[in-house]
Amino acid sequence: MTTISGAPADTTPTDPAARVPGPRQAESRLESYRQFAADVLRRCEADPGARSALRSGVRKNLNTVPRMHCVIAHLVPPHVGEDSQQAYYAVAAMIAEQARRTDAGGDQAASPGQVDPASDSTAAADKESRKRTYGVSLGAAFALAVTDGPGRDRLMRRSTAESRLNLLCKQSVAGLHRHLPASVRYLRSLEVPVDWGQLLQDIVDWRRHSGRITRRWLQDFYRRCQEEDRRRADREDVQDLTAGGDGSPAPVTSPAS
Repeated sequence: MTTISGAPADTTPTDPAARVPGPRQAESRLESYRQFAADVLRRCEADPGARSALRSGVRKNLNTVPRMHCVIAHLVPPHVGEDSQQAYYAVAAMIAEQARRTDAGGDQAASPGQVDPASDSTAAADKESRKRTYGVSLGAAFALAVTDGPGRDRLMRRSTAESRLNLLCKQSVAGLHRHLPASVRYLRSLEVPVDWGQLLQDIVDWRRHSGRITRRWLQDFYRRCQEEDRRRADREDVQDLTAGGDGSPAPVTSPAS
């Protein structure tokens, strides 16, 4: 199998998809990426052949995915550079790998246009993030996998999440495409939702702005993990106040006479 390591570099220095936009443009840009992801998901759900064609592109470069073009070429803006095209195709392939047919009677994958509202904390985070014109980052998804994933019986170990996230943060564009599908697959196996539109934006921007993106991923991860640590400590403090150290009710003492 040919991997993404041979992907051509983006030689278009003025690729408009990777510029730093203003607030209104950023919101419009993110929504356009989410619309692309939603269109891909709908196609995968409705057409098993299209889903198979897109899945064939996981970890491959643009020159080795002839089956994908007839499915999504018309959804990709025609004047973007190689990095941006590769990002669209990579996200479409990952969506197809995780999508499920709606006519199969089984569970349906989370809508890529927005974060799965299965978790109250995720829904609240998404609402807050929309005000900042930035979606839920991959770092936040890893934190959710550690602290409060929908599949709580299979939570990711914090050390595993840190290792995977730090590995991604060190990658070049080619390395990101090589390692990202496995991490996304792991998150989805834990029923953790992925904001496909935001992920697409981050991949498009990676070559020029990877430092800013990885900073946001890591900050989101550690902030949420530390928030959970504080909540856990608060719960333990309450338990200590209402119960003895062995879990039995705290003894009642009579005032001295």
